[in-house]
Amino acid sequence: MTKISPALIMQIGMGFWSSKALLSAVELGAFTTLAEGPQGLKALSARLGLHPRSARDFLDALVALDLLDRQDGRYANTLATDHFLDRNKPSYIGGVLEMANARLYSSWGSLTEALRTGLPQGDAKDAAPDFFSTLYGDPTRLRGFLGAMTGVSLPAAQALAGTFPWAEVGSFADIGCAEGGLTCVVAAAHPHLAATGFDLPPVRPVFEQYVAGKGLADRVRFEAGSFFEQPLPEADVLVMGHILHDWDLDQKKLLLAKAYEALPKGGRLIAYDAIIDDDRRHNAFGLLMSLNMLIETSGGFDYTAADCIGWMREAGFVEAGHHPLDGPTSIVVATK
Repeated sequence: MTKISPALIMQIGMGFWSSKALLSAVELGAFTTLAEGPQGLKALSARLGLHPRSARDFLDALVALDLLDRQDGRYANTLATDHFLDRNKPSYIGGVLEMANARLYSSWGSLTEALRTGLPQGDAKDAAPDFFSTLYGDPTRLRGFLGAMTGVSLPAAQALAGTFPWAEVGSFADIGCAEGGLTCVVAAAHPHLAATGFDLPPVRPVFEQYVAGKGLADRVRFEAGSFFEQPLPEADVLVMGHILHDWDLDQKKLLLAKAYEALPKGGRLIAYDAIIDDDRRHNAFGLLMSLNMLIETSGGFDYTAADCIGWMREAGFVEAGHHPLDGPTSIVVATK
């Protein structure tokens, strides 16, 4: 007789407990504080502003979740949290977790309504026609979103910088560049490249500040524009990272057609997202990301590599192939 257990069901069903514990720890700056060195319960609680009733349970829960270590009563970061969740390190990816805590956590509480209506449940629900119109009109929230995009893109950017044959090309443009996380990672790794970040005008000051902080202002420039309304920048390579999944099918195809038009013969388009496996069985993150697009946008959805390759060939690209990057993220590269 096959033995069955409810453990997985309970783990998933109550998964929001551990999720919120991590998100609150990021919000409180726990990992940034502990990057200074191990601290005892009383001292760390005071630094983070924790009430005595809950402090020990909260910190020990983070230990049990392998997000903190504890030795001789003193708490410390793990190697991973010290590297990725210290706000003072360039490897910080917590921006996307900050956004998840501030917006996505509450919006996902309305997933059932979204599944029944097909309508977004986040910022676009009762306001502007789409999520981005609302977001780009608020400078404070926009800056947080742009930082979140850097956090979610850095692992893929670093992998892409090391795997794509950049020595074969002289220039690239990052379409929908946000504050320039990928733009700077690739440009820093390959000094011969001329780099352009392309995004809406309100992004310029954030992008230029980020680029200057990386010491790349001499060869990384910003070009303002809407990728639906203006031609895309001309370059040997165009990169669309976490862009295609934001839009409906007609808009996806329009962006691919515009990329084809902007590229020279032999030029390449790189699209990366949490691309769903073709069998739609294994990349749970990609499938859940598609549900996040339901929550956040009026028509966005994630897609399989086969879907993307088909759309690229329809746009005119003669070659297209799929390559895994880091974690659930992968790329499709197409050649004109």
